[in-house]
Amino acid sequence: DDKDGHYIVRPNESLTQQYKIMRLLGQGTFGKVVECYDRVRRKYCAIKIIRAIPKYRDASKIEIRVLNTLKHHDPLNLNKCIHLVEWFDFRNHICMVFELLGQSVFDYLKSIQFKPFPPTQIQRLAKQLITSVAFLHDLKLVHTDLKPENILLVGEPTTTCTDIRLIDFGSATFEKDYHSAVVSTRHYRAPEIILGIGWSYPCDLWSIGCILVEFFTGDALFQTHDNLEHLAMMNSVLGPLPPHMVMSANKEGQKFFFKESKKLRYPTTKTTKQSKKFVSALKPLQEMVPPNNQHNKFLLDLLKKLLVYEPSQRISAREALRHPFLSCC
Repeated sequence: DDKDGHYIVRPNESLTQQYKIMRLLGQGTFGKVVECYDRVRRKYCAIKIIRAIPKYRDASKIEIRVLNTLKHHDPLNLNKCIHLVEWFDFRNHICMVFELLGQSVFDYLKSIQFKPFPPTQIQRLAKQLITSVAFLHDLKLVHTDLKPENILLVGEPTTTCTDIRLIDFGSATFEKDYHSAVVSTRHYRAPEIILGIGWSYPCDLWSIGCILVEFFTGDALFQTHDNLEHLAMMNSVLGPLPPHMVMSANKEGQKFFFKESKKLRYPTTKTTKQSKKFVSALKPLQEMVPPNNQHNKFLLDLLKKLLVYEPSQRISAREALRHPFLSCC
């Protein structure tokens, strides 16, 4: 192992007698993902090798619990979430074996130079993604980290049939379990998380709204690393936050607004020219997705129901599946 508890991957070595390491597929804070050959099943697979550090070992045990729940409730995988084949402990590393899949939707977007997806492809991807999320929510699970990097393509991407799998249940939370304060990757983070109001299932639907805009334009909707700038961007695209949400924000969240008017304190004296330029360049949603044909009209209508500030007013995954944008494909 290296000093950070990562397993040192060497191609052609074995992880137990069953698995031969082929190559490194990727790595993250949790550990590494390698492509392996399964000598028993005689096929290739992906193995997530968790860092040999208690914090990451404990987190992976929770992820395994989630993955087992998914598999138990959907043995045929009609809901397109990644299936855990098995897991084992190897030299203090928890290893999770998965089916080998293709590239992520993010890598695919990158490979086509971030060109927008054609309309029918957006529909198919949206339908599959929302089907997966509705299934999770029925099981009382919130994914909390939906983003194009966590949607993998099955096989080669084609414009006609694109089968996907939802991955990375490392931050998935059972509704009844402890909810950490900050969840999800910045660009896809819902307003209630930024304001510290508390979150639940609706935060996944906000992320889906952001993802669908990204499929339509080719660019991430809110490209920022700062809370105030993020709220200012939301303001540009979706208008001001409702005062009652501002009032229920935590102490951190209140700081972004004027006490009396509940308006956003942006720009401040500290705001950079670059930031102001970014924020003012953002167009309202209906200019980003102009409703000039039936497809766009339906998409815009769905987006307006997903990107609702008030979590209790946001459309649910099950409701979204009945939306005309998805029922017409």
